[in-house]
Amino acid sequence: MDNSINPEPLVNFAPPRDFATSLKSDLKETFFPDDPFRQFKDDKPTRRVAKALQYFIPILEWLPKYNLRLLRYDILAGLTITSLAIPQGISYAKLAEIPPIIGLYSSFVPPLLYAVFGSSKHLAVGTVAAASLLLSSTLDDVVSSKDNPALYLQLIFTATLITGIFQTALGFLRLGILVDFLSHSTITGFMGGTATIICLQQLKGFFGLNHFTTKTDVISVMHAIIKNRKEWRWESAVVGIVFLIFLQLTRYVAKKKPKLFWVSAMAPLVTVVIGCLFAYLAHAEDHGIQIVGHLKKGINPSSIHLLNFDSKYLPTVAKAGIVTGLIALAEGIAIGRSFAIMKNEQIDGNKEMIAFGFMNIVGSLTSCYLTTGPFSKTAVNFNAGCRTAMSNVVMAIFMGLTLLFLAPLFSYTPLVALSAIIMSAMFGLIKYEEAYHLLKVDKFDFVICMAAFLGVGLGIIRALLYVARPATCKLGKVPNSILYRDFEQYPGSTNVPGILVLQLGSPIYFANCTYIRERILRWIREEQANIVSKGDILENVFLDLTGVTSIDVTGIETLIEVHKTLQANDIK
Repeated sequence: MDNSINPEPLVNFAPPRDFATSLKSDLKETFFPDDPFRQFKDDKPTRRVAKALQYFIPILEWLPKYNLRLLRYDILAGLTITSLAIPQGISYAKLAEIPPIIGLYSSFVPPLLYAVFGSSKHLAVGTVAAASLLLSSTLDDVVSSKDNPALYLQLIFTATLITGIFQTALGFLRLGILVDFLSHSTITGFMGGTATIICLQQLKGFFGLNHFTTKTDVISVMHAIIKNRKEWRWESAVVGIVFLIFLQLTRYVAKKKPKLFWVSAMAPLVTVVIGCLFAYLAHAEDHGIQIVGHLKKGINPSSIHLLNFDSKYLPTVAKAGIVTGLIALAEGIAIGRSFAIMKNEQIDGNKEMIAFGFMNIVGSLTSCYLTTGPFSKTAVNFNAGCRTAMSNVVMAIFMGLTLLFLAPLFSYTPLVALSAIIMSAMFGLIKYEEAYHLLKVDKFDFVICMAAFLGVGLGIIRALLYVARPATCKLGKVPNSILYRDFEQYPGSTNVPGILVLQLGSPIYFANCTYIRERILRWIREEQANIVSKGDILENVFLDLTGVTSIDVTGIETLIEVHKTLQANDIK
């Protein structure tokens, strides 16, 4: 009889991958989760070059397939968004405290570049209110747009260049993951908060004030309005209210009958045209209604010589460029994805970053300021039936014709008309129903939304909390089954006396290993306290690691520490 003890069975593990293979796999999953190189496999070298060019320059992919049938739709869409681009360009330039003509320039060159490098068929390029306000509020800290407008404009162009370089670098380095930290609730809250501030800023135009605050908080704005009440002009307020009511009525019509979207799309241009005629015929300036002033003919002049890298201003300029660049990326990519989903299509976030970056780099050299994909213009482009990015080319052509021949006609545009256009557009960004939906679905997301400008920080904190405080739970056996589920979710579950089963629901690494160790030990203490009264003892702890997809060295050391602690307490 063989009394020898059989050795414990061993688990056969596959040989581990070498470091280079693991690193390559990790880098691929981090920076190339969409596997963009799969299309180049099994192709001849010449074909690979052609596909590579099509991948990095999307126009080379769709332009050879373009035809007159598609052009008909894109011309209509391009003409429609041009009618929106003219008043918005002038209005948002006013918001950025730069010459109105710069806003028109910014709808000429950037759309051409996006048509070449952008991956969205529906995105319409232009200036946006949030970035305009952020640029002005940040740069006004170092240079006054009123006291030194020439230097202020130089810093605007320099900030736009920095934005472009930043966005391009993110795209080439495939760091689109940074934009993912801006959650939907964060963007909703930020845009809503910004829209509220912008609406308050427009009260200057409504009341026809000459003096106003450069600050953006509610208290400062209301104080400036009351302080300068002697400058109030009732004529300006009446005209502004009439224009605002007209714009809101057209938005209501378009919302009730989507086929009449063009009514809302054309309304801002109609407002500007009527405003110009009114100001010219009624000599509005004599009645306290301010106008835009002279707009010169001609397409974008070079602004390379205007770039200013003075160390005195560079830190603030860099901050303005990076912050507005990140916000513009988040807004543009989110909007592009939203409309692509409606057509069951996909856009490449990293390509969009590169396209936005090129737009702003070249734009900064051709008298443009920051551009991205605004929601209002993209929605109009989509509803107008655009088929490809050619609609941006059409818009650029019409805008070029406007700059060459029609720009001076808009010199009589009343500032109060622009204030009404901006305010009407901002009302659409304050999404009450979405905020209420967040309140019902996720209270934490609602708090982030309500935090508005502070929402970015709270969103990142929440993401970090999910990483550093992963889900853990105690499992129990569901009656009449072989399933083990969370005790709190299934209160009727039972456990085997003397055995504790715990489930860990995330990778274990340095950021969360301390929490995991403390949580496991706490579960054990609580279980021991519960079974002492029953006369049982805790003998075994099982860890369900099906949710643990990876573990680093610190995590391994943590599990070893937990094992030693349990051994010291006679628990297996």
